[in-house]
Amino acid sequence: MTALSATTREVAVRATGLALSLAGCGALLWLFVQQPTNLEELTGGVAASVGAYQINQADFEQGRQFFETDRFVEARSAFARADPASRHAVTQFYIAYSYYRQGWGRVYSDDTLFTQGLEAVNRAIALAPGGRLTVDDPGLDMKTADELKAELEQGLTRDASDFNPLRVLRKRR
Repeated sequence: MTALSATTREVAVRATGLALSLAGCGALLWLFVQQPTNLEELTGGVAASVGAYQINQADFEQGRQFFETDRFVEARSAFARADPASRHAVTQFYIAYSYYRQGWGRVYSDDTLFTQGLEAVNRAIALAPGGRLTVDDPGLDMKTADELKAELEQGLTRDASDFNPLRVLRKRR
């Protein structure tokens, strides 16, 4: 065996250093873009970027059961356990829908809950392939994220229709 020349070793060391530096910069750039706030979001984001992220199906089903019985706070807790990294579009859709249903009122809507719902539906849309999300659940009146987003945005706007007395006859979706 021949020993590597000094210039060959130097080139190898520099190339290895450059590769490690680029990998570190790439990781920092990914962290800057994703901005995970906790360890679950960090690990979930990494798993999602390689296609390995899975939700906890048992907690998701429990969240749906709570949702169907109008126990929205409990539903959101179960959905948060099911999707701790907030990387599953359908789970984020149900979270947004629970904010809508809890905040909806015949006379007025809860702006705080509607704002949180709007944030969640925007997350769901961002996570959905092509920005389009449809949930095939017969218990839901709104099946797409676009419908839910429009309903939440309408609930946050103030206009003359807010003073219509027939508004109390409208139906929650």
